[in-house]
Amino acid sequence: MSLVLTGIHHLTAITATAAANKRFYTETLGLRLVKKTVNQDDTSAYHLFYADGVASPGSDLTFFDWPVARERRGTHAITRTGLRVGSSASLAWWEQRFGDAGVAHGKLTEIDGRASLEFEDPEGQRFRLIDDGGSGESHPWARSNVPAEHQIRGLGPITISVPALARTRDMLTNVMNLSEVHTYPSPDGQGEVHVFAMGAGGPAAELHVAVQPNLPVAQQGAGAVHHVAFRTPDVADLHEWTARLSELGVPSSGEVERYYFRSLYFREPGGNLFEIATDGPGFAVDEPLETLGERLALPPFLEGKRAEIEADLKPLD
Repeated sequence: MSLVLTGIHHLTAITATAAANKRFYTETLGLRLVKKTVNQDDTSAYHLFYADGVASPGSDLTFFDWPVARERRGTHAITRTGLRVGSSASLAWWEQRFGDAGVAHGKLTEIDGRASLEFEDPEGQRFRLIDDGGSGESHPWARSNVPAEHQIRGLGPITISVPALARTRDMLTNVMNLSEVHTYPSPDGQGEVHVFAMGAGGPAAELHVAVQPNLPVAQQGAGAVHHVAFRTPDVADLHEWTARLSELGVPSSGEVERYYFRSLYFREPGGNLFEIATDGPGFAVDEPLETLGERLALPPFLEGKRAEIEADLKPLD
């Protein structure tokens, strides 16, 4: 049987204002800060993880805190982050909330057959709330200021932009074993979007590829997405993915131990950074589930530098 990715694992973006970022994602969006740690490759920067009430794989929206200018939008980029809610009533609730809070947003509409509401965070990161019909599990956070029935359930679909499809399609279908299922016109009028599904499919397991040859090349900055990660169940499956990429001649990072999950990084031909990450062990491996995100968490190999690391970090509150 072919290796199968089971859905979106997490998405990592860039913020230049960590404290304001925390306020927006916890207070306006009502997400839970489930891990306050540092970028393991740059310990001067926070790595903040927001998720659902139990920090489920597939609900993690994460940020590197880097002092950079705003992104320059274009192709060769991850351009739209899907967030799932359970009903059209929830979309109407969020439309009202965004209006009251002064959040930049569009109007309720239908995109790719799903009720949708597009919005941007204060740094211009582009999102799309979609009605997933209440499919799959839901793990509301009891301390969120968003009612449980309207809380964000998880990630997906994720949209990337490339100037040409052929080589990206080959990577997705022949290397990553995704299925191309259909197309739809890009809502911004720039090209056509091809939908690729992982595993059983559905919005939590879709990658949308917008083919946009007329756009300039994007430049990452605040408000941009750094990479998207896809789910694999465990380390044994990750070993198989590592071997597969090697056998097919796809350059990769090799396996990287992130402590909360184990990862493998590579780029698709359109230049976008992909990661395959294990579902476990998860964020409760080093602190109780009840108090996730309340203190600076460091993996064991950084714990000895705690005092030095904490001295370099700005307060979040």
